[in-house]
Formats: sequence, C-alpha cells, structure tokens
Amino acid sequence: MKNKTTHQFMEINGVNIFYRDAGPEDAPVLVLLHGYPASSHMFRNLMRDLSDKYRLIAADYPGYGRSEQPPISEFAYTFDNYASIIEGLLAKLQINQYSLYLMDYGAPVGWRIASKRPENIDTLIVQNGCAYDEGLETFWDPIKAYWKDRNDKVAEAQLRGFHSPDGLKWQYTHGVPTPAVISPDNWEIDLRHLERPENGQIQLDMFYDYRTNPPQYPAWQQYFRDYDPEMLIVYGKNDYIFPVGGAEAYKKDVKNLEYHLFDAGHFALESQGEEIAAVIRDFLDRKVVRKGSKRQSAVTD
Repeated sequence: MKNKTTHQFMEINGVNIFYRDAGPEDAPVLVLLHGYPASSHMFRNLMRDLSDKYRLIAADYPGYGRSEQPPISEFAYTFDNYASIIEGLLAKLQINQYSLYLMDYGAPVGWRIASKRPENIDTLIVQNGCAYDEGLETFWDPIKAYWKDRNDKVAEAQLRGFHSPDGLKWQYTHGVPTPAVISPDNWEIDLRHLERPENGQIQLDMFYDYRTNPPQYPAWQQYFRDYDPEMLIVYGKNDYIFPVGGAEAYKKDVKNLEYHLFDAGHFALESQGEEIAAVIRDFLDRKVVRKGSKRQSAVTD
C-alpha cells in the first residue's frame, strides 16, 4: 500500500523551506536532492512508487520550487549553503541515517553532506550527477568561460538561454527517444518559479558557484575510495548536460557499484521512471533493508 505524500514547510537557517514527505516514519529514509532548474516536483512519481516501504524526503532549495527566495543581498546562493539547508532539515526531522539520491545540482550538494558525515550514509544513488572532470564536456564550455570572466556577456547570454522557455523544454526533451512522453507541465512549472524577480541572477550566481565543485572532486573521490559506499548508478545515457563519461568515471573509485544506463536524457525519471523505480527498489531491498535487519538483530542479541 502506497503512502500519500504530504507537502510541508519548515524554517531552516532562517529560510522557509518547502519539502515533500512520503512513506512510514519508521521506514529506511531516502533523501532526494533535485537538480537545476527543477524542484522536488521531479520526484513526485518516484515518491509514490517507493513510499510503501521507504520514507522519502525531497526539499526545494532556496530560490527553487516553492521554497522561499530570500533577496540576494540577504542570502548567498551557493552549494555550501544548500548543503547546510538540507543538513538542517534532516536535523529538525531527527533523521540521522539515510540514503541519498543525487541528481544534477543534487550531486555536489550530496557529496558535501556524504563526505562530511559518511557514518550517516546507508547508500548513494546517482542519476545524471557528477564528481569527475569527465562529466563536464561541451555543455559546460560557456559556464567555464563565465567562471573565468563574470563580465563575459556572450557566455552570460548563453547561460540565460538555458532557463528560457525553449531552453527548459530542451533540457527535458533532448535525448529522449519519444519526446511526446514528457509532460509540458514540467517546464511550465519550472518557468513559473524562475520568473520570480531576481531569480535569473540567482541562476547565474549558481552557475558561477559551480566553479567551487571541481576542486573538490579529488576529495570526494578519496571519500569513495576510503569508505567504498554502496552506490547505484541510474543514468540517462543520452544526457548532453552530464554525459555518460561522467557515469563511467565512478567505476574508477567505487567498488560496491551497481551500474544501469537507460535510453533517456537528463531528466530520466520523466521517461523511464517506472523502470528506474524498480531498479532502486531492488537495490534498497538488498542493501538497506538487509542492513537494517542485521542492526536490529545486533540490538536484540
């Protein structure tokens, strides 16, 4: 029996954060970290599909989805701050053991959290998210130019184009064999939030702050080698934003790796959601439920 998703707000670090919560409160937890330019809305179907057996938490970052968008003058839009927001939410919810689902921007947010507190992590699920230079190919050229010079107007115009109406549609439909299966509601919902005052600059600030992630790749890769976490890759193999080379790269450092490619684009859940949910269920059933049973046996003994 599936559990209904609740839609709630909680103040974290002085910011009103919207989050979705589904599944039994005492079930193993999967924390879902969304990407650009989306929100927790991207996980709506996955939460429905897995909530019979798992508790799923998905928050919107500040400036995304339904979370508050503080003025730029009062809030630094950075990956460090987003990781702090998610940590604060989990602390208030009294969740200290969980799996992470890392997608797009959710990857650098999640790697900050996991490498800081590896003892809290049950498993890691990576969907079109990067921790290697191999994952930053042609799409990233204007972003890298922007890192070098924030006054580069050509690069800025290209970056603004990514969250224009046509750019949003492209992100959802590129690489999808049958684009008609992707609901236009996705980019229409994103656009509504992106059109808020200052939000265009917030997106540019986040593109610029992404420059802080590649220098941390070696440390995150060392975390993989030192802790060898249980990791599942579920990747849209036709993704132009984070191409499949970035998925292959995890094989260099993660031994406990299960690897699945899908004939999908960047937002793979929109076209291959049921298939991905089935793979995740099988993975969590083997890696987390069994681990939980062993923990309970140890306590009983």
